Amino acid sequence: MIKRSVLGLDRVAALVAGLLLLALGVAMVMWWGGWLVLVWPQAPDQLTLQTATDAFAASWWGWASLGAGVLLGLLGLWWLVAHRTHRSTGPVRLTGSDDSGTLLLDGSAAVSTAATVLGRARGVRGARGKLVRDRGELVAEVSAVVEPVADLAHVVEAAEAAMADLAVVLGRPDVLGRVRLDVAKDARRESRVH
Repeated sequence: MIKRSVLGLDRVAALVAGLLLLALGVAMVMWWGGWLVLVWPQAPDQLTLQTATDAFAASWWGWASLGAGVLLGLLGLWWLVAHRTHRSTGPVRLTGSDDSGTLLLDGSAAVSTAATVLGRARGVRGARGKLVRDRGELVAEVSAVVEPVADLAHVVEAAEAAMADLAVVLGRPDVLGRVRLDVAKDARRESRVH
């Protein structure tokens, strides 16, 4: 999950970059039309690149460009790491925890077991599950692949039963459930469908 501070920084940086590009674009149009001197009387009539050429030839230019490149590279790496979505959760605290002790459960293992139970249902080719944090909420995500000829009503009943059992095991009413059913493209294993 991306932190709010990172999202806020993204928005501020995008706003500043957008305003700078807008101001540069307006200034270029005004310079092209000859109106820039009305706003900025010292504006040059022509641009010369002699100063830039002198800077490129200076002895410090290589080191300065290397430093700027390293700084931009590190900034880019930080940006990528800050935008990494980390949805997995650690152990889940169970009800009954108090000052005398804390009861913890590996939530992903419990969800994976519920997915295994669903995977044994008639018409289900396979299932997997994990406990994730999605938008600040704990979500038990189960994904299952069903046979093309499976009885979906039966599969839905099996999914509801597996999720109900999971809710009892977790004992946490704040954990939401999400079951995704994908239909297999081929009917290789029709022998499991009755």
